[in-house]
Parts: sequence; C-alpha cells; structure tokens
Amino acid sequence: MEAEQLLENLDPEQRQAAQSLVGPTCILAGAGTGKTRTVTRRIAYGIAKGVFAANRVLALTYTNRAAGELRSRLRQLDVGAVSVKTFHSAALAQLEFFWPQFAGVPAPSVLQSKARLISQVADSVKIRLDAGALRDFAGEIEWRKYSMLSMDQYAEIVKSRPKVAGLSPAKNLELQNAYEEAKIKAQKVDWEDVLVLTLGMLRSEPRALAHVHQQYRFFTVDEYQDISPLQHELLDAWLGNHSDLCVVGDPNQTIYSFTGATSEFLQGFGSRFPDANVVQLRRNYRSTQQIVNFANRLTADNTIVEPLRSEGEVGLAPRMLSFATVSDECEALANNIKTKLDQGTKPSEIAVLYRVNGQSESIENALTQAGIDYQVRGGERFFSRPEIQTAIRAVRAEAIAPTDKPLYQAVSDICRSLGWQTQQPTEKGSAREKWESLNSLLAITDELAPGATMADFAKELDERQRSQHEPIKAAVTLSTMHAAKGLEWDVVFVVGLTEGYLPITYANTDTEIREEQRLLYVALTRAGRELTLSWARADANSTRDREPSRFLAQLSPRV
Repeated sequence: MEAEQLLENLDPEQRQAAQSLVGPTCILAGAGTGKTRTVTRRIAYGIAKGVFAANRVLALTYTNRAAGELRSRLRQLDVGAVSVKTFHSAALAQLEFFWPQFAGVPAPSVLQSKARLISQVADSVKIRLDAGALRDFAGEIEWRKYSMLSMDQYAEIVKSRPKVAGLSPAKNLELQNAYEEAKIKAQKVDWEDVLVLTLGMLRSEPRALAHVHQQYRFFTVDEYQDISPLQHELLDAWLGNHSDLCVVGDPNQTIYSFTGATSEFLQGFGSRFPDANVVQLRRNYRSTQQIVNFANRLTADNTIVEPLRSEGEVGLAPRMLSFATVSDECEALANNIKTKLDQGTKPSEIAVLYRVNGQSESIENALTQAGIDYQVRGGERFFSRPEIQTAIRAVRAEAIAPTDKPLYQAVSDICRSLGWQTQQPTEKGSAREKWESLNSLLAITDELAPGATMADFAKELDERQRSQHEPIKAAVTLSTMHAAKGLEWDVVFVVGLTEGYLPITYANTDTEIREEQRLLYVALTRAGRELTLSWARADANSTRDREPSRFLAQLSPRV
C-alpha cells in the first residue's frame, strides 16, 4: 500500500499522530477514538516512508489478546514483519536467548500457576486460603514486584497495606517469604521474575544490552496508562539513549493500580520529553451522542484530557433501573435481552457487565431459565476445546500436503468430519457448544486475505493460539468490568451498581474511589447504541438493604 493511501480516512488528529514519526510521540486516545487504527497506520506509514525498518519496530501491549489484534491489523497492512509482543513475552524471549550464553544453563521455566504454589506453601505452614484469597494473595505478590519492592522494603510498609486474604501483616510476610523459597527450590520463576531477571541481565551484561539496542530501535506502547514502575524501567533499558517512542493511553481508563500500574508516566510524558508531540484523539466513533455525554459526567473533573465528542447519531438516552431484589433485577435483565434478540440484535453484540465474578451466578441462572446462550469471559478457552485441537492438527497436516480446494471448502470439510453442519443444532448443551466452536473456527477463514492457503490458515491459527486471540462466539457475553476493557458491544447492561460492589467495599481512600469511578466509565464506554444501568436494594446473599452506587447520583441527580 502506498504511503499516502495509509492516511486516507483518518481524521485530522489521527492523521497528525500517524505522521509523527521521529522522536517521542504521546497519543492521548479516548474510548472509541480509533487508537488501534491510528497506531497501526502510523507504523505502516513510517515503514512506507522509509523512516522505520519493519524488523526494528517493537510494539508492546499488556495482554495476549491485544497483541493478537494488533498483529492481525498490521498483517492486513502488509507489515507483518513488525514484532508485536506483550512485555512478558518480549522479556521471556530475551531471557531464554541470553541466559544460556551468560549463565551456561537454560533459563529457568515459568510457573504455570502461581496460585497452585501459594496453596501448597500455605498448607505447609497451616494457613487455609480459599480460591478468592489465593487470587488476592497472588495479586499482592504481583503488586510488590511490579512496584520494585524487595521483601525487606515490603516488610517496612506491609502494615500500611490493605489486609490481604484476611492475613495479619506477619502471616502475609511469612507466606510471601515461603512462596519465594519454594519457587527457588523448584527452580521456577513467575512472570514478574521474568521482567526482574531480564532487567537485571541487561543492566549487568553490556553485550546483551547492545544486542537488544541493535535489534529494536522504534517502540510503540499501547495502554501506557497501565505501565508499572518495573515495566517502565525495562522499557527504558530497551530504549537506551534513543527517544523514538510512541505511547498511547487514556488517563480516564486507569483501572489497574492495584497491580502496581500508574498513569503518572503517561501524564508526565511531556515533562520527561519536552519536545514530545502530544496528540489528543477525542472523536468517539463507537457510541451515540447520548451515551458519550452520559459517560463524560464521570470525567468532568479531569483537566488533563478534553471530553469525548461523539461522531455518531444522537441515539437513545441511557436507562437507569432499580429493583427490589437481585432476582427481580436478573429476571428483568433476561427479559430485556430476550426482547433485543427477538428484535434482531445479534447475541454477540450484547454484553452484561458487573464488578466482581461472584455477581455472575444469579445472571447465569436467569439467562439459562430464559433459554439465552451466553459466554463468560475467562471461561473455557477456545483453543483448549478437544474438537478445536483435533481440527488444528488436521489443518496442519493438510498444510504440509497442499490441496487444490479453496480454503473455505478445505476447512469446512475438516469441520464436517468432526460433526459440523451448515444448520445450527436446535438442542442446547454440548452439541450446540461443539457446533459453535467449529463454526467460529471456520469463520476465521473470512478474515484472511483473498487467495489465502491452508498454510496461511495454519500459521494464523498458531499465532492466535499463542496470543490467545479467540474468535467471538455467537452468544451474549458476561464479563467483569475489568475484563471488558478494550472490547465493545452494541447493547450493554451494567448491573449490580450498589455501594459495596461499586465502589467495592475495600475502596476507602479518595484515590481508590476515583479508580472505581474510572472503572464505571470504562464500562459505560463499551456501549455503542444502547446502555442500561441497574441496581437492586436486596442482595441475593444478605438480608441487609443495599444503597445505590454513589456514582449513579453523579450520572443523574434524580437517583
């Protein structure tokens, strides 16, 4: 594609960002403003103009899914040679490459499950932790490491930290020390250690650092508001004395400070790089004017970025509903979704968002009773399903022995051999789920370029499997607000908006409350056409009446 063609259909701000190729660039990209389109066009434009060498560009993300999406977009622009990695995968690749050279042995392997080791260690010291407590404790370990605190440094501040998993500060320290010792004994590292060890290696081995500086020169960092001090130190090591860095982020969507992330690096980018080109993307192409104006009420006190402006139609006003009980709320939710489906809205364009995983059970029961198919984000992984694994093996085999059949026909033949047919099964359960997974696999062929071969398809599946870039299932999505970040749907229901859930009970300080407010903002801006908020006075697990979330009053004084 010609260089100037890459700038077509970009708005003035997107074009300005895409043409900023030399030196530091900061793109303040609000929700729904086309940041991925802008970033991929910028990279492709820089390559087409000869400013970037494709093999020296490293685009960094925080999730495998985001990396997969970015990689797919770049491939469509014929710049597939660009490296797109998460911070962890980039660090692990360097660790595995350099460790044998300098240590003389293979790099230590990464723990598959931090929670499993914590559970084993807790049992050994007679501490009982349930699944929720294990998650919380693992999160505290991650916060400590991302914040670059040694165990001694952590011990000095542990009493000021929120209580973790119901443990006293002394028990917290005992368990963390036991976890570190067990990890060393097993000759394993966790994902945070991968970053720590890579950073230490680059700082202590000039040859390794010089190699990395030779390999990568141009950096792009997505979701820069979520970077932690540890990741930032590693990024600085990769950059060296250069400043060819493009960061993209939105301070209004900072929702991961509990993991050590901070938006201070994004907000201070102009101070660190006085010559930086700072571009604001504020034209929202996702949501209606009513939804954007509604969500903007939660960010009115933010003076760093301008409010979003919708480029869409006026649309319907967001609805706010209250119910006597959670059962009533979920029953009404199911009825509303059923109506939307009957009116022709695709199930994949509907989402139900909530604050914590525990809120989903009542929603799942209501949807099941109404006969509505749903998927829970974070449930069974697509590429772990047995029929998908069988299909991928067959695709790889046919890629080695090419066929004259068109790609769609060849893949559909494989799917048919596993029980797929053109008509969706009427019965629910495992047969329907198997059909849907095979149908989703087949649909991936439509996303490839015309003339794609079975070898191309096999490569695409390998990359998607490695990056956990899963296809969208034809079902209503249930998701926590955190897991919904980066996604969008036409119709969104945000449920369970009561004090204790949002803001969450343990959010006490002004900083924590503001983060909960930003979390709701993220939830609202996932909606394209229709948005409904709801709360119930009586919680399913308590006889105590709940109060509506304080943020509802901010959105509408009538609540």
